[in-house]
Amino acid sequence: MVAPDTGAGGVFDLLWLVVALPLLGAVLLLAVTPLLPAGLRATVDRTGHLLGTALAAASFVLSLVLFVSLLGRDADQRQVGQHLWTWFETGSLRVGMDLLYDQLAALFLLLITGVGSLIHVYAIGYMEHDARRRRFFGYLNLFVAAMLTLILSANFVGLFLGWEGVGLASYLLIGFWQHKPSAAAAAKKAFVINRVGDIGLTLAIALMFATFGTVDYGAVSQVAGEADQATLNALGLLLLLGACGKSAQVPLQAWLLDAMEGPTPVSALIHAATMVTAGVYLVVRANFIYELTPVAQTAVVVVATVTLLWGAVLGCAKDDIKKALAGSTMSQIGYMMLAAGLGPVGYPFAIFHLLTHGFFKANMFLGAGSVMHGMDDDVDMRHYGALRTAMPVTFLTFAMGYLAIIGFPGFSGFWSKDRIIEAALTENLFIGLLAVLGAGITAFYMTRLMLMTFFTTKRWEADVHPHESPKVMTVPLIVLAALSVLGGVLLLGNWIVEWLEPVTGHVEHENPPVSAWLVTLMIVVVVVIGVAAAWFLVGRREVPRVAPQDVSFATRAARADLYGDAINEGVVVRPGASLVSGLTTFDRAGIDGVVMGGAAGVGGISTTLRRVQNGFVRSYALSLLGGALLVVLALLAVNVG
Repeated sequence: MVAPDTGAGGVFDLLWLVVALPLLGAVLLLAVTPLLPAGLRATVDRTGHLLGTALAAASFVLSLVLFVSLLGRDADQRQVGQHLWTWFETGSLRVGMDLLYDQLAALFLLLITGVGSLIHVYAIGYMEHDARRRRFFGYLNLFVAAMLTLILSANFVGLFLGWEGVGLASYLLIGFWQHKPSAAAAAKKAFVINRVGDIGLTLAIALMFATFGTVDYGAVSQVAGEADQATLNALGLLLLLGACGKSAQVPLQAWLLDAMEGPTPVSALIHAATMVTAGVYLVVRANFIYELTPVAQTAVVVVATVTLLWGAVLGCAKDDIKKALAGSTMSQIGYMMLAAGLGPVGYPFAIFHLLTHGFFKANMFLGAGSVMHGMDDDVDMRHYGALRTAMPVTFLTFAMGYLAIIGFPGFSGFWSKDRIIEAALTENLFIGLLAVLGAGITAFYMTRLMLMTFFTTKRWEADVHPHESPKVMTVPLIVLAALSVLGGVLLLGNWIVEWLEPVTGHVEHENPPVSAWLVTLMIVVVVVIGVAAAWFLVGRREVPRVAPQDVSFATRAARADLYGDAINEGVVVRPGASLVSGLTTFDRAGIDGVVMGGAAGVGGISTTLRRVQNGFVRSYALSLLGGALLVVLALLAVNVG
């Protein structure tokens, strides 16, 4: 890893503002506004959403300026560092509040602030009638600021600060409508499961310091090769555990579908620009660890492959439009993690697919929110049908995202996902074929979603009158739809691979065992089969307004999230509760018994002795006489003997 240029100057001196602007919005909207006089507070309540959106947009503009400035520097000078202050120093550990802006961070900043700003704009219309809109936008700003902190930090402790900030913001936003028990439960579930992953990241950072004496990216990358293999394996696996929590990878995936209880802009922000991408970033950023531990790399590939199929299967059985999209997110993040597990040959395509997925998934989640807006907040696709004429803008923009995610030739997902599958087939034929299978299942469940929502027959409730969303909601959809179509330009001239090479490493491209065109043709054929299967099973049949109960075991399992909650209950929750109950019993009967029993014994002895010490002179005289008599008798006994 090249040492960052800490004296770049110019616009790079403003790097800290990228984080500070949305953080300022969060502070003003959440902490300062409640302290204002009632009249001024009411004004901010009415206009706070504009402030939050403006600050997010300003952060995007600055990120764009920084990116252009970075393009103007030589390739070996594109790592810019900024020291803000010393965060803490104890013993030999010194952690600075330091920022690192390089090729990887630059792309993430554009995604987070760009897509995040569009989501803010969309939320102006979506949350128009919510009484707590000002607080909602404060939480959105906090979410963006935390994710930017995670990305820009120059060390693992700073990354952990943003990591926990993202966890807090997601908890607040998923449970924003806390008057709904389901929303409160979903927020708690996401928070608790993510803490499991956070334990892994915490232990990894501690082990890193104990082994290398530092937690800075650059310093660790230089000395990582000096560690023994067992330590490197442990580091890689612990970092993977942290990534599984944030990116909803098996076995820490159960929170993601429940997170749909939050308002739809939250779902778009979590699934497209923040949170679930954090795990992918962590693995790619820590590539200098994974390159030294084949065991951990293999674990990443296995977890990713299981997850991409797991999420795809869930998407096939969900009638809730947002949960179907959530299953697809789990699957698509699996593709990114798979690419990251393949090493330098896959790192650029993991980030490439992360970017294109950010475009088309934000497009589709916001499109789902637009459908809900027109259908009186109904999320059940069995109550939709034939919405393409009632909501033409939503339909056309959503269709662009649909074509991108299934990998239709020419759309962004076609370029990014196909390169991941091609790399997987080159590295491991079996894993590659499973990735191809995932592409076919993706085509099936996404076509099913399109047919049930925008085609087939009308199944609307009698009092529902679908209508197009206002422009403040449709304009972001149009922008994201355009990005869903054009995102593939990042691969022109192999640009994104060469751009990320200083961070992810150089790879000598070997001739793959199978022609890239044959791989593409195979994927397209599998996608067509998936689309056709959805048409024959859904498009040509009458969709019942109530899901049939007489279904196969596979369908029941998919509806139950492949029993993810049941597995967690049996493997973690119940054994954990039994362990805690046993420890409580031991504490009360054992430890407390010894302590309290000893105290009771001393108390009993004290009570007995207290009776002797009664304060009467005659008793003491009698005791003395008795004692003297015992002494005399003892002496006589000795003499007689």
